[in-house]
Amino acid sequence: MKLYFTFILILIIFFFGCKKDSNETAIDYAYIGGKIINPNTNYVVLFKNKTILDTIRLDGRNRFLFKINSLQEGLYTFRHGEEYQMILLEPKDSVLFRLNTLDFDESLVFTGIGDKKNNYLINQFLENEKEEKYNIKLCQLNPIDFQKHVDSIRYSKIKTLERFKKKYEPSNLFEKYARANIDYRYYSSKEVYPFWHYGKNKIAILESLPDNFYDYRKDINYNDESLSHYFNYSTFLRHNFSNLALESHDKHSDNKLFNRWDLCYNLDRLKLIDSLVTNTSIKDELLYHFTISYISKSKNEKKCNKMLKSYLSKSQNKAHKRMIALYAKSVNNLKEGSKLPLINLINYNASEIEINSVINSPTVISFWSQKYYDHFKESHYKLKELKVKYPEIKFITINIDKYGLENSKKMLLGHGFDSTNEYQFKNPAKTFEILAIHPMTKTIIIDKNKRIVNSNTNLFSIYFEEQLLGLINR
Repeated sequence: MKLYFTFILILIIFFFGCKKDSNETAIDYAYIGGKIINPNTNYVVLFKNKTILDTIRLDGRNRFLFKINSLQEGLYTFRHGEEYQMILLEPKDSVLFRLNTLDFDESLVFTGIGDKKNNYLINQFLENEKEEKYNIKLCQLNPIDFQKHVDSIRYSKIKTLERFKKKYEPSNLFEKYARANIDYRYYSSKEVYPFWHYGKNKIAILESLPDNFYDYRKDINYNDESLSHYFNYSTFLRHNFSNLALESHDKHSDNKLFNRWDLCYNLDRLKLIDSLVTNTSIKDELLYHFTISYISKSKNEKKCNKMLKSYLSKSQNKAHKRMIALYAKSVNNLKEGSKLPLINLINYNASEIEINSVINSPTVISFWSQKYYDHFKESHYKLKELKVKYPEIKFITINIDKYGLENSKKMLLGHGFDSTNEYQFKNPAKTFEILAIHPMTKTIIIDKNKRIVNSNTNLFSIYFEEQLLGLINR
């Protein structure tokens, strides 16, 4: 009840603030505020696209309030710690939110002027996450039945949007984003069908699709600046280019069994992006995403360098180019048979330890971040199981965040996880680059002689336990 009256008080402040400026010829501002439960830091960062507008400090009750002058209506991003979410702001909006960092997206609720549209969008975001898991099962259906199911899901969402529009009469801007959310989620589900289908011959799957399966492609705008930072649009583009590259690659490949890490396929994908995307920001993001994904999995320095060369010739983003060049160098330095670089860790007794000094037996090193909450939980449950099954192996887990020991210790203890063999990096940013930690599921296997066996495996791989048995028998 106390929290409720706090919000009401802030809304009253908003109201009188708006009334005070009522004589202005154009109302071009909006308010954003909120309360953070279990904060990771004492501030919130507000972005428009990728430009930081301000870093807003929380007060003694973990609340904040901020006025955006000269508002550019559209999507904004707020970040707290390593988590972030989007909010749609238009003139005269006074939007408040409440969230709990332990369940960031699921706990997010908006109130105030502009709350209805944002609650609709966050609910659609959560629904899409659930649908993603369901879609993996749907992709095992034959193409006709699959299309019927995804068409039905899309139709249901459109009806929900129509009911919302009839009840609240939202702006055209909201409708644009809401409709893009439905459409691009639908398009993505169709683009991934050949990849998620259990059949190994992906070209044969493509050839089995109805002629109209990808009819929507003729209307796709690959350079929509207004959607360039919208999750469903960027996700669709990634899936779409992966699919287009599959068709392109087949024309000069003799191998009918698709390998997503084939260098030629990945080069074809970069070439397609370069030819179809003219918007510099959208192009650079796509090139960066696919290049770093390939390099992170590459165990062949020569192929890695060819991919890097292709990327550097196409990207115009100097910062990204520098980062990927450093990343590729780090990946190449973590070859099988080499030792880990000298890296200092901090244990939960606040003692500093060099990483190689704690490796005295076959060892598995994995990582976690508060930004990836589901991975944090699932990986620790998996490690708990593996520690029982493989007592001969030492499992070291490292938190990569820069919020201090107490924050990560609180996360561990709050979920009943033991802090034994848990560490943080002394210098997170530098070490993140040295160990080339991408993606977050990256796991390093070290033998009893402190030599790297595998610098980028995955705890959740179906082959991981086979790798552990091989480690024990070395």
